[in-house]
Amino acid sequence: MQQNEMRLEFDSRSCNEAFARVTVAAFMTQLNPTLEEVADVKTAVSEAVTNAIIHGYEGRVEKITISCQIEGEYLLVEVIDKGKGIADVKRAMEPLFTTKAECDRAGMGFAFMEAFMDTLDVQSAPDCGTTVRMSKRIARTETGSPQSRSFPAVQL
Repeated sequence: MQQNEMRLEFDSRSCNEAFARVTVAAFMTQLNPTLEEVADVKTAVSEAVTNAIIHGYEGRVEKITISCQIEGEYLLVEVIDKGKGIADVKRAMEPLFTTKAECDRAGMGFAFMEAFMDTLDVQSAPDCGTTVRMSKRIARTETGSPQSRSFPAVQL
């Protein structure tokens, strides 16, 4: 069983969101994911980091930590902030719910995370920060080799 892990800590600046998602994408390449799987994970990480920056720290520059683990065919991702936390996690996870409507926030962050990852768990409490845990199985065949990929025919 393949196992590996990494941890990344960075400032909660919006310019670091792309850095965070690309770093996680680079880490997961050892599982030989499809482009779709990479895009799914990048989107979920982007949403979690953006939530920490905008909602958790409300523009203050603090630290965000991302931990990633590979356990067999699974990528586990944890995004942690020590910001203001969420009083009602269940309500916050409802599609279109946002506390920042004035900032043109769509309220779809958790919905995207849930749609693009296999599992999503959010732990939070007011003034204690938020931990978002997500996992994704990287598709494999029974032999452990990458899932066969089909490419569209090229018309000349």
